[in-house]
Amino acid sequence: MSDSPHRLYDRNFLIAFVSQTCFVGANTLMAHYARWIEFLGGDLREVGFIMGVCALLGLLLRPWMAQLINRFGARAMWGVGYAMFIGSSAANLALTDLGPWIYLVRSSLVLGTAIVFASGLTYITQTTPEDRRTEAIGIFGIGGFLGMIIGPFVGDLFLDQRTYESFANLFLLASAANVLPMLGLFLLRSSESGGKDTSLKLSEFIAVSRRFWPGTILLVDFAFGVCMAAPFIFVASFIDDAGLHLPGLSVIGIFFVCYAGLAIAIRLATRRLPDRIGAPRVLLTGAIFMSMGMACFALVDSSRPWLIIVPALMAGVGHGLMFHTMVSLTLRSFPSEVRGTGTAIALIMLDLGTIVGAPILGWIGESFGFAALFISIGTFCMLSCACYGIKHYESWKIENQYAK
Repeated sequence: MSDSPHRLYDRNFLIAFVSQTCFVGANTLMAHYARWIEFLGGDLREVGFIMGVCALLGLLLRPWMAQLINRFGARAMWGVGYAMFIGSSAANLALTDLGPWIYLVRSSLVLGTAIVFASGLTYITQTTPEDRRTEAIGIFGIGGFLGMIIGPFVGDLFLDQRTYESFANLFLLASAANVLPMLGLFLLRSSESGGKDTSLKLSEFIAVSRRFWPGTILLVDFAFGVCMAAPFIFVASFIDDAGLHLPGLSVIGIFFVCYAGLAIAIRLATRRLPDRIGAPRVLLTGAIFMSMGMACFALVDSSRPWLIIVPALMAGVGHGLMFHTMVSLTLRSFPSEVRGTGTAIALIMLDLGTIVGAPILGWIGESFGFAALFISIGTFCMLSCACYGIKHYESWKIENQYAK
């Protein structure tokens, strides 16, 4: 555990933070995976099918992943996730067509990524002071934002010319970038949560989930997953459809720099705010900004492409305030020894929001336009958080009176 009951930012946290940054940077290189499928001869239909099937497989395996984290410990499973990602990324070099092997390789990438994220998040919540858990999750997540800025830019440099060699170098870089962070896990202290005789049966995952069920916060987790479909699935298509151009600049690059950059600043500036005024208030404030950000896409058109920074900044504030608070609230009911289950549930709902939301939003966008698509995301986010707020309003009043 922490060297001091109130110490958070020590050498152990720094190693974990650097590990998170390196991994997300490498993982965002995989944002170009659709281009790899197309290079191997696939069309847009095959891109959607391969990515969708493999994402669903990763989602279905999350309950067993949670049980493994509970049994063997977050640090050990973190290393397993790294090894799986490194091997799967390099295995792309053996692919020459869109045969069945690409499903295995892509599914392994998705699962390795899921294990890394769940293990890292679980480890941080187990090795930092309980009264600063939300802050720890938030600052740890800044490593993800830094990687989000670095990865796509580096990927564009490698794929300036789309040849087999350029893709091979991209996958090798993604593998190599995680070797040192994986070795760095040996320098981390144990979370003291593994080694228990935890069953790996699905029934055990269900039993633990029912016993410590976190309640309506899971609706917020799901809504956040729907929101993530905007920047990570539909923004690129929106930019192309609207004909947005900035001479000498990448419009999508500007979007993500503004989105992630302000999210980092917000996380740093408000790192102690959830512990002072309560995580629910910070979460609901973030939901308002996220919803407003979705509405602001309506301001952007080909005559005003620079206005793309407005939804980017607003949604960036929303992301910066929402993710760590909703995860912390989800984990509140789970004791440390089964926190792997709590983390998995939060991420399952997030992924489910994206997987279920994306095709519905795609239909809305195709039928009624991008403005309707983004407004639908913002409305669903606000309604979900309102349901959570109404449900827990009385309990928050009691907590605040007790705190005073």
